[in-house]
Amino acid sequence: MYANGNQPIIVLKEGTERTKSKEAQFNNIAAAKAVADAVRSTLGPKGMDKMLVNTIGDVVITNDGVTILKEVEVQHPAAKMVVEVAKTQDNECGDGTTTAVVLAGELLKQSEELIDAKIHPTVITNGFRMAADKAVSILKEIAVNADKDEILKKVAVTSLTGKAVADEYDALAEIVVKAARAVADDRRVDTDNIRIEKKVGGVIGDTYLVEGVVIDKEAVHSRMPKKVENAKIALFAAPLEVKKTEFDAQIQITDPSAMSAFLAEEENSMKEMVEKIKSVGANVVFSSKGVDELVQHYLAKAGILGYRRLKQSDLEAIAKATGGSIVGSVMEITKKDLGSAGLVEEKLVGEDGMAFITKCKNPKAVTIFIRGGTEHVLEEVERAVNDAVRTVGITLEDKKIVAGGGAPEIELCLRLSEYASSVGGREQLAIEKFAKAMEIIPWTLAENAGLDSIDSIIKLKNAHEKKKDGKYYGLDLNTGEAVDMLKMNVIEPLRVKVQAINSAEEVANMVLRIDDVIAARRSAPPAMPQGGPGGMPPGMM
Repeated sequence: MYANGNQPIIVLKEGTERTKSKEAQFNNIAAAKAVADAVRSTLGPKGMDKMLVNTIGDVVITNDGVTILKEVEVQHPAAKMVVEVAKTQDNECGDGTTTAVVLAGELLKQSEELIDAKIHPTVITNGFRMAADKAVSILKEIAVNADKDEILKKVAVTSLTGKAVADEYDALAEIVVKAARAVADDRRVDTDNIRIEKKVGGVIGDTYLVEGVVIDKEAVHSRMPKKVENAKIALFAAPLEVKKTEFDAQIQITDPSAMSAFLAEEENSMKEMVEKIKSVGANVVFSSKGVDELVQHYLAKAGILGYRRLKQSDLEAIAKATGGSIVGSVMEITKKDLGSAGLVEEKLVGEDGMAFITKCKNPKAVTIFIRGGTEHVLEEVERAVNDAVRTVGITLEDKKIVAGGGAPEIELCLRLSEYASSVGGREQLAIEKFAKAMEIIPWTLAENAGLDSIDSIIKLKNAHEKKKDGKYYGLDLNTGEAVDMLKMNVIEPLRVKVQAINSAEEVANMVLRIDDVIAARRSAPPAMPQGGPGGMPPGMM
């Protein structure tokens, strides 16, 4: 910056980089498009997987959009904003992350032509906002009511299709629907109460639903029973040990008899703990803290099954499944605090023992126990099942679905084009570009299936304009024809589509409104000390 007399005025710190107006906008758009392009090939049932290797050599193989974007270390600030879209979509819906990111990238791509035509970004963002509002109202209009298990199962199958679950879509979908029904109440489905446990071994088809909780722990003592029927379960967020002082203390004992009395008192206090547990009728104990060896011995002697060092989330799940209460002190437990289960048993799964708490009367926490041949398979099946659980959960809550296979996007494309002409003004151009951007989803689905994208879009548009129920027509990726997706059982929750469009519009508008990027110079990494390792002069190792 120069003052009168051409004397430079330094405003920004030396080394700061600044890009302005169109250059800044196009740089940001290019970064956002790069993120969208990175995940585009994973979209749909015919999408490809990506192998991600981190700095320590851990490998992740997935086609889950949000997992890919979380694993990849994105540097550009505009690209990070697009990654946030995927995270938000995942938090809200559990599925549709790739759709949201691809839509955001395409909206920005379409806006480039408008910026080149000297249309102000504010006009573009206003048009995009109007288009998004209209799109959401159209989606709600074309949505179909759904709350039967049969439809919920189809939602789960649609979510699982294209994921690494072999041919077990139907079996897994049935498990997911049963799990969602088990934890549902009148208003919402808390999918956090559907736990997913996995263990290497067997095949994906061996996955099953446990109407209770599975804990990856072994009993604390080998002489404890391996199976307890009609279990009365005590839950402790406290150690079953002699309480230690909170500060350093020394106890000096000079008389040997005093030493014996001290040890006897310790032993008595641990005996009292076990007696208290027995007196309330508990025959199974779970603690989030440690269990002293002597307490283990007395518990085993009393025929009580015990587990220690559980995660707090495990304790809470057991409490929900069995109707028990978590107690903060062993001596304060009462009969009312006990949970009940028809069976608690320790099973050997692979090489490890695991605790199965089952036959609960009305479990508000259930577990999907996943099996698979390798760790990578298990992780991808877990991601797929988690997505399916969330989509079924939001369908149960909203009771609204839309057709899949690109059907809603083509309907939006056609209806928004009509809407644009009724709006007029420069915003009309932005709404038309928004409508055009909707085509990217069926276009990408066709592209990933090896079909001709242009032919596919033409067939879909013809079907939507000429068929009786054209709004439900999407792309059959096996034949390349436009077919009724509701009859093909390809359906998705309404919320997934609404959230994807809203998130994509918000991030596109945020990127478009940036016209100046001021980037501070990055601090250099600390210099290595002179000489050899540890700062020693060479030759001193």
